[in-house]
Amino acid sequence: MNRREFLRSSGALTAATAFAQSPQLWAQTRANYTLQIAPLHLEIAPGKTIKTTAVNGTVPGPLIRVREGAAVVIDVVNHTTVPEIIHWHGLHIPSIADGASQEGSPMASPRGGIARSTFMARPAGTRWYHSHIYAGHHLERATFSGEFGFFIIDPAFNPARYDQEFFLALHDWDGYIGGAADGYQQVMYKYATINSRMLGHGDPIRVRQGERTLLRVLNASATLTHTLAFPGHQFLVTALDGNPVPNPKRVDTLVLGPAERVDAVVLMDQPGVWVLGEVDDTMRKSGLGIVVEYANQSGVAQWKAPAAVDFRYELFADETPRAADATPEVAIPLTFRSKFEGYGDFDHWTINGLSWPKTKQISLTNGTRYRLLFYNDSNDIHPVHLHRHTFELRMLNGKPTSGIRKDVVLLPTHSRTEVTFTANQPGKTLFHCHQQDHMDSGFMMLFDYA
Repeated sequence: MNRREFLRSSGALTAATAFAQSPQLWAQTRANYTLQIAPLHLEIAPGKTIKTTAVNGTVPGPLIRVREGAAVVIDVVNHTTVPEIIHWHGLHIPSIADGASQEGSPMASPRGGIARSTFMARPAGTRWYHSHIYAGHHLERATFSGEFGFFIIDPAFNPARYDQEFFLALHDWDGYIGGAADGYQQVMYKYATINSRMLGHGDPIRVRQGERTLLRVLNASATLTHTLAFPGHQFLVTALDGNPVPNPKRVDTLVLGPAERVDAVVLMDQPGVWVLGEVDDTMRKSGLGIVVEYANQSGVAQWKAPAAVDFRYELFADETPRAADATPEVAIPLTFRSKFEGYGDFDHWTINGLSWPKTKQISLTNGTRYRLLFYNDSNDIHPVHLHRHTFELRMLNGKPTSGIRKDVVLLPTHSRTEVTFTANQPGKTLFHCHQQDHMDSGFMMLFDYA
């Protein structure tokens, strides 16, 4: 770090400390960012326009990029007809600023209401923001909409080195409720995009041979898990949910549940024109892909399916699982099940036999280490998310692991997973499945500090 970088970092920390000590300063300060939520007609391909809501008229919304520890003031202005709230996903910030009404964060009222969020930006990494309202059968609201964007917190020290950086947000559009013969209902989609365009209808990723390119990939889908491949190339996974992995590995595929992020470096060493896209043919043909074009190359973009899906969390963990911490852990068993609600409706979801808002609130003690024992006793996979904290994966499919820190973990069907975290963010803390229809159908609960 040179002198200028040191002074900039020190100044941000000084400002953040001053704000923390005098909250009145936040209210008097001009916003660093103003996010305008409003209706948008989004053209995802010629002749295909989606009616949605978005932030500042783009999908994804504007990139928010700050230095770790910086003081941040963001105003959210709501031009829609329903109350809105934006969640700052993956940040360690107070409940009042987190962007979850269940925690007490204020909502922006319809037709011009403003909600202000003030916090210190931490931890470093690929974070994001998105709508956190109830959708139900309104499949144009909440995470079904275009209200999302990247929130990058650059580390105060030792930034990563790469030649180019690209942000890739996966999203599914035009959702409708479909079902199988047994009456089970699920959300299905007509189209998909990377960023705001279907495969072949947006600007390509332009690269040069020999470059090291960082891809920041976000699955902003409301309900679907996506698997990506890049023919002829491998992804060197360096971070999951914005947190550096202890054991970076090269893989042929990336698997992301809703709300998960993957940072991966790709060595551009196969000149040509390629499709980086969804492995599933139907999803890719619905639009989930983007063209990668090398300099001085032309022609039809090439696609080749990978031999197998090789992405697994444990690949990036400590090579020898670390023993349990000396600090005693308090175990919290959490069992997830579904209940058939009848033909034409979503299943109802329970945590330990209860559905939100009747789920039991769990009390935490500041400084105590907890182990969450997840048992997914259902036929669905679940991307579960703990607000305002980062947890460590400690057991996957019955095998111990360590070193991987995340804020979302994808639970396979009929599986057991264990994670640990230290209760160090006092206040109400929301826990839920990040699949929007599951959250809306009861899969949600609160932790609070004693």
